[in-house]
Amino acid sequence: MKTTRALLTAALVAVLPAAAAHADPVSPDAGPGIAEYVALGDSWAADATLSQLTTAFTPLPCVQSAHDYAKQVAAALRVPTFRDATCGGAVTADMTRPQHFDLGDNAPQFDRLTENTDLVTLEIGGNDAGLAAAVTDCLTLDPAISPCLNENVVGGVDRMSQRIAATAPRVAATIAGIRERAPHARILLLDYFEGIGLDGGCWPEIPISDADAGWLGHKLLELHDMLAQVADSSGVDFVDTYDGSAGHDACEPVGTRWVEGLLPYSGSPLGLAVPFHPNQLGADYQARKVLETLGAA
Repeated sequence: MKTTRALLTAALVAVLPAAAAHADPVSPDAGPGIAEYVALGDSWAADATLSQLTTAFTPLPCVQSAHDYAKQVAAALRVPTFRDATCGGAVTADMTRPQHFDLGDNAPQFDRLTENTDLVTLEIGGNDAGLAAAVTDCLTLDPAISPCLNENVVGGVDRMSQRIAATAPRVAATIAGIRERAPHARILLLDYFEGIGLDGGCWPEIPISDADAGWLGHKLLELHDMLAQVADSSGVDFVDTYDGSAGHDACEPVGTRWVEGLLPYSGSPLGLAVPFHPNQLGADYQARKVLETLGAA
């Protein structure tokens, strides 16, 4: 999902010297029944681990990791043709329009699809709903203040819940667009796993009040439920990363958490991760769930 602009800019400057293109760990031997794999999505699909950035498929501001789950899946299945279009900040509209950055544009993600594509992973919707932006809006120096609840729940109406529901037809339309361009592809739709617990936070380590942290946790659950329903109604495979992720949220210690908190550090060898995004352990977990869904784990 989309990051805080200032934090991301500072982090990118810190790793620019190490951000040269990587050769992706994909064997030339074809995996079982999969000849062409395309990965689509936002920064939770790009698995923005800053110390492992690659520019092999997208410009640097996409913060795409050389070891994101898509690249791990492609390597495990030995897919001969693989394209990773995932990019930080992406919304469903960026499937058919370019994302513009100062350091280069990411072409419309659908441009990577062909009639020969037979596997597509898709993780999208968090930015459409505005949930990623809300995370940083929740930051507060006073644990008694809940800016997210005050901003989003008005007159008993939860505007974020409304935006999550309104995102469902956009995700469904994205799936339909994939089918038009890659009619033979098996499509896997991923959710976002539990980055924040349902029962509160860990202020001041992550400066979000317990009330706002619990609210955010429940919005992630709503996003999970919405994506599961879209997958079911669209007839695509759903990769459920949410169930099974409890106890690995950003408040957990290094080595246990799969999502980073405000300070983008997970400790060696996990790598420097963008705040409020999966670290390498999270990316590894996503890869395992995709492979399980494909029956290849």
